[in-house]
Amino acid sequence: MEAIKKGTTIQSLQIGMGIIDIIAKQGRPLRFSDIQDLTQITKSNLYKYLNTFTQLGLLYRHMETGEYVLGSKLIEYGMAAVDQENVIDRISPFLHEINEKSSSTVLFSSWTDNGPMIVRDLNNNRGFNIGAQIGTLLPIRSATGKVFMAFMDEHMIREWKVKEFMQIPPEKVSQLEDECGLIREKEIAFAREPLVSSVSSVSIPVLNYQKKLLGAVTVVGFSEFIPQNENNELSHYLIGISKEISASFGYMSDVE
Repeated sequence: MEAIKKGTTIQSLQIGMGIIDIIAKQGRPLRFSDIQDLTQITKSNLYKYLNTFTQLGLLYRHMETGEYVLGSKLIEYGMAAVDQENVIDRISPFLHEINEKSSSTVLFSSWTDNGPMIVRDLNNNRGFNIGAQIGTLLPIRSATGKVFMAFMDEHMIREWKVKEFMQIPPEKVSQLEDECGLIREKEIAFAREPLVSSVSSVSIPVLNYQKKLLGAVTVVGFSEFIPQNENNELSHYLIGISKEISASFGYMSDVE
């Protein structure tokens, strides 16, 4: 590595990035006191750094617990740098195959602090309004939302779930929680007309070798062409290709 001349760097920026690096390496949410213990930075200065990073989206502070985690802006930068662990590049051939097989729009969504977001779409019929496009955040009652509710780590989605549950009747919340068990078992989720009338969706998880959710692949189309349960030819196909996609990231299904 080329030596950097003294006096040609910004010390405060180095300190700030050191804080980000420490939080990233811990791999868990940290309280203010945790970060101070790890960095040994004075309280007043640390507050300034954390407030600035939170405002910029480099860190995210949980409202209920006050704990800090990496923010959506860092996730965005990371995706740009490594193309989301090459997830999108790796799954693109599968997305095209699913698009041809289903003759419907295919979406790939990733997690953000505000919920699952569409980051890739394939739509041969651009005149067909599915109520979603790249950058759209999807609700918990969508097929995509159900996959994230079923497979994401609970601590990561807790605030999102609370916000989403406030917008739906209590009986629907109970139904969703019961449905999540089946989704984890079957590895497929269904939603009838969650965003647009006459438009339904079916979604499958993309899991890695640690059984962590990398994202969700969702087929969206007219309700008459989208299955509503696993006892359907397209459903069988999607469950199979879900295992194939996840296997490419090292995932081994418990059920063969």
